[in-house]
Amino acid sequence: MTVDKLRNIPILAKFRERLAAMPTPEVEESLWLRVLVQALVVVGIIATDVAAETFATADSLSVWAVPLSIVGATWSWYRRHKRNIPVKFAIAMGMLWALAFFLSNLRDSLNDTRFVLAQLLIQLQVLHSFDLPRRKDLGYSMVIGLILLGVAATLSQTMAFAPLLLAFFAIALPVLVLDYRSRLGLDREKINRERLKDLRTFPIKNGKVLVFYFFVILGIGLAIFAFMPRVPGYQIRTFPVSSPIEFKGNFDGRSIRNPGYANNSNGQDDRGTGRGKNKEKGAGELDDTFYYGFNDTINQNLRGFLKPKVVMRVRSQAEGFWRVLAFDRYTGQGWEISRNNQAMMLERPSWSYKFYIPTPAMANRTQEVIQSYTIVSELPNLIPAMPSAREVYFPAEKIAIDPEGTIRGPALVEGLTYTVISGVPYRDRNLLNKASTNYPKNIRKYYLEVPPAIKDKVRKLTEEILANQQQVAKNKKPITTAYEKALYLAQYLKQNPNYKLEKLPPFLKENEDLVEAFLFGYKNSPAGEKIRGGYADHFTTVYTIMLRSIGIPARVVGGFAPGEFNPFTGLYVVKNTDAYLMTEVYFPKYGWFAFDPIPGHPLIPPSLEESQTFTAIEKFWKWVAGWLPSPVNNFLTTVFGGIIAGIFGAIAWFFALFTQGWVGLFTGLLIAIVLGFLGWLAWNGWQYWRYQKWLKKLHPMESIYQQMLRWLAEKGLQKHPAWTPFEYASASRQHYGDERAEAIEEISQAYVSWRYGGESPNLGYLRRKLEVLRKSELRKMGRQRSV
Repeated sequence: MTVDKLRNIPILAKFRERLAAMPTPEVEESLWLRVLVQALVVVGIIATDVAAETFATADSLSVWAVPLSIVGATWSWYRRHKRNIPVKFAIAMGMLWALAFFLSNLRDSLNDTRFVLAQLLIQLQVLHSFDLPRRKDLGYSMVIGLILLGVAATLSQTMAFAPLLLAFFAIALPVLVLDYRSRLGLDREKINRERLKDLRTFPIKNGKVLVFYFFVILGIGLAIFAFMPRVPGYQIRTFPVSSPIEFKGNFDGRSIRNPGYANNSNGQDDRGTGRGKNKEKGAGELDDTFYYGFNDTINQNLRGFLKPKVVMRVRSQAEGFWRVLAFDRYTGQGWEISRNNQAMMLERPSWSYKFYIPTPAMANRTQEVIQSYTIVSELPNLIPAMPSAREVYFPAEKIAIDPEGTIRGPALVEGLTYTVISGVPYRDRNLLNKASTNYPKNIRKYYLEVPPAIKDKVRKLTEEILANQQQVAKNKKPITTAYEKALYLAQYLKQNPNYKLEKLPPFLKENEDLVEAFLFGYKNSPAGEKIRGGYADHFTTVYTIMLRSIGIPARVVGGFAPGEFNPFTGLYVVKNTDAYLMTEVYFPKYGWFAFDPIPGHPLIPPSLEESQTFTAIEKFWKWVAGWLPSPVNNFLTTVFGGIIAGIFGAIAWFFALFTQGWVGLFTGLLIAIVLGFLGWLAWNGWQYWRYQKWLKKLHPMESIYQQMLRWLAEKGLQKHPAWTPFEYASASRQHYGDERAEAIEEISQAYVSWRYGGESPNLGYLRRKLEVLRKSELRKMGRQRSV
């Protein structure tokens, strides 16, 4: 069948007629608007690539998407007056392919669909760029660029995203101006086929105004961001988890593989690349990359230093100690996990990455805290989490948990992401002081053990320290509770000048006990000198054994300090040097609570009792305070610290109401309504006060006239700036035909005579006329009510 015959088919002919009758879309002729919109799209694509850390890699989106979208935008410019039916058909087919590709990728990324959705959006935008005739089409591209930037903001974990955000903002301002000019049709009559020549002259002349608005909006945005409240538990429950990890070998939950050490105490090869040697006893060298304490057995007779290296990033609405593992048996020169072989395997359902962690029932109040961890550098196969983890979303088929609460996985490789939900207990000092000392048999068996050779010696010294607290602390009341004893002993080790943090303490001799050497002096001390103290972790070991010696159950726990909080990304950046040991003490009915005896560290780790609602502004204030002289800093802290803390505490309490179920929700809404009403009253009162203050500054005649104008404006008759007083009085007569119109005319006449004729007005008479306006309105309202 020939082409002519096809055209004569009635259905096709009718379709062609309808297509020809369709109105031609109004084409956008502004080349600068097209160029800048395309720049927004390019920034959005690159920002997504950078935030996902795929830039300049094999999976980079920018490599193909940026040049293709530029080619498409160029094609759209030259073909903007054509119908481009074949291209539209090809775009539709391409969108179907993009949808199929998205669905196939979605199946493997159900736990974190952000990047997959961004890929789909970029593919659609590249196809869309080949058909941009109208301003509306450019508007779609602007929105897509903004959405891509928003996706990049949720994916970003570093400050590399910040320059792209500023670039997008700087481009967006002139885009909005040009879009508005195009809507008003200001440039339409200037368009011609030689538009390329206009690239030399940017259509927005006043660039200083754009620069001014750029910094003003940026400053306001940063201020809002800094004061944005961060309430623990008040968050969207999203649980990012990476793709399943590939693990070679059999994961039985018993082995701990630390890449920094050649092998474990059980002789199993770790396939580690480090140079550390993890012997049970004897002198050795620390690996300079991997923390020595993440093993089933640790030797504290190793010496050396860690080179700082970022190992993970954590997103959590509550700052905390990222707990890794715990030890129960003291070996004399280190620690070991005595029940390592009793680790319990946990399996997840095939349709979910959720693992349920068995947790003992406790009497204390808890707060749910959700944390998401991204591994930046390879770590041992121990899963960091805040205490009392309840659920773990981890990309493996099995994980394990040992009797010390250590969560173990097959591996923690670079790029892995997982999420933990913890029921973090509140630390109530009054309740813990009332805790019983009748410890369960299982607790006494594993957490009161002290080597017989040093037990009496350490107990005697510990009891002397506690007995002398009345003289040191000048407190006549003796310490009787386990909690207060734990607090005092930790503070004692921190502040006692005899026990110092040593950069390189002497090695222990073969049968020398670490605790004894720390407290009473190393045998390898230089001649005529007795070194006491040690590494930071040595303080924890000594503190734990001191508590055990007086019958308080304690164990050593290893993990990471919170790290450095980045207020712009909302992430805690954790380094290998943030790893250390501290002590957990057991309290019946309430569980384990941590104490830190290391000098320079807080006495207890970050807890939920500390308000972290305004972490960003707090970090900023600490940065500013670091530049101020000490007297100025102390003065500002003393004078304003209490006031600011009270205000922020009240705001934090208000936002926390919304996390306390329906009662808290309705209470918060009620308080918000009452505060809103009071705020409205205060605003109106302030406005009235300002108005009265302004009237008092005016001449009495001017004051009377302005009060009349205000009254008429409230009744719907606003004076146009171009009207004279007489014209305004004439217009008012059309609305008011009674005595009010006469009062308006007389006040206007007196005002003109005073202002332009220099005549002295009869102020008493005019004030009575002003009252006529107000009273006549009241009489009118009364008649309406009576009717």
